[in-house]
Amino acid sequence: MNDPRARNPLPRLRLIDPRPVEQNGELRYLLRDPLQLSDNMLIVPPALAAALAFCDGTRDAESICAAFALHYGRRIPLRAVKQLLDALDDVCLLENDRASAAQAAALQAYRRAPFRQPICAGSSYPDSAPALKRALNEYLKEHGESAPATANLRGVISPHIDYPRGGPVYAQAWSAATRIAQHADLAIIIGTDHYGDDPFTLTRQNYATPYGVLPTAQPIVEALAEVIGPANAFAGELRHRVEHSLELPLVWLHHARNGQPIEVVPVLAGSFGPFMNNGHAPSSDPLVQSFLDAVAQLVRNRRVLFIASGDLAHVGPAFGGPPVDNQGRARIADADEALIDHIRAGNADGFFDDIRRVGNSNNVCGTAPIYLTLKLLEAAQGNARGYAHCPADDDGASIVSVCGVTLC
Repeated sequence: MNDPRARNPLPRLRLIDPRPVEQNGELRYLLRDPLQLSDNMLIVPPALAAALAFCDGTRDAESICAAFALHYGRRIPLRAVKQLLDALDDVCLLENDRASAAQAAALQAYRRAPFRQPICAGSSYPDSAPALKRALNEYLKEHGESAPATANLRGVISPHIDYPRGGPVYAQAWSAATRIAQHADLAIIIGTDHYGDDPFTLTRQNYATPYGVLPTAQPIVEALAEVIGPANAFAGELRHRVEHSLELPLVWLHHARNGQPIEVVPVLAGSFGPFMNNGHAPSSDPLVQSFLDAVAQLVRNRRVLFIASGDLAHVGPAFGGPPVDNQGRARIADADEALIDHIRAGNADGFFDDIRRVGNSNNVCGTAPIYLTLKLLEAAQGNARGYAHCPADDDGASIVSVCGVTLC
């Protein structure tokens, strides 16, 4: 078989998630593949990590070396770059035939499986039902609301950060949502698509938790796919396999229902970046409005719980920014309070406008899910159910802020 690199002399890097790590006391970068096409991961020194910026599909190995030297004023050995490209190819991080074949095989396996495996089980939460029940009940005992919210509650804004950091806020939000969670016969959950720009990404696959399987509402998914366009609706479906933003709130939903199943419509929502720049409200986009109209029509006569899975600010060195000090934390808290006020008022456009006004400088990752859910709930009124700054690095210089809100 011909070497794929021979057919792709101008290497293009796939979307990756680089993370700084320490190895033998030295800084290195772990190159994580959001789609996890390979069982192996690559760790590279800073110089080679910097060279990745030039793997854009317009340069061969020699040109990458030249661009690196021009940009940084120092040379990098051609042999090292060629070895880097070989290693990237070995773990399917280049856009070529090998990566395409691996992605097709992974998607086929995902679709053929009886359900989507819970990827956070055993790390963010226990992977057995009894242990999970004990752990979540402990959060509820220590942090939960004393009484569930009224039966007219229709929606919940939930974090999707891991439970060790966000557990208290999850507990406050989901204890208040217990009654509607048990009463509902359908859950529409919209979560942040951290690695995709598609406006909406659907899946026909069922989601599982340690309590069992939550069946996907197939007729609703098919109807929404027709609105979005079937090819577009499922183009990024493989991201459901590795995305945590739907899984973590769904575990709490399943727990609130005492392990009883409920039909779910799992939707990943991509970045609202284009609307940050064009000055238009997201709902002015025909596709976004058609999606909202279709959901409203499809869930008539159903007892629906709408769930927005989204965290708030992501700031500090872990996210490419300066360290956060006490004054910075206070500024973030003030900005978040304004956003939470818009959420409580059901003001989707005010929520989005506040984020757009500052160019999303706080990296609010729940923008799309929260906005869409507020639009679906049509000017609902809400109650805040917890807020926290969660550490995002070992130095305490980076934080993720999270909140919970219930909506009537």
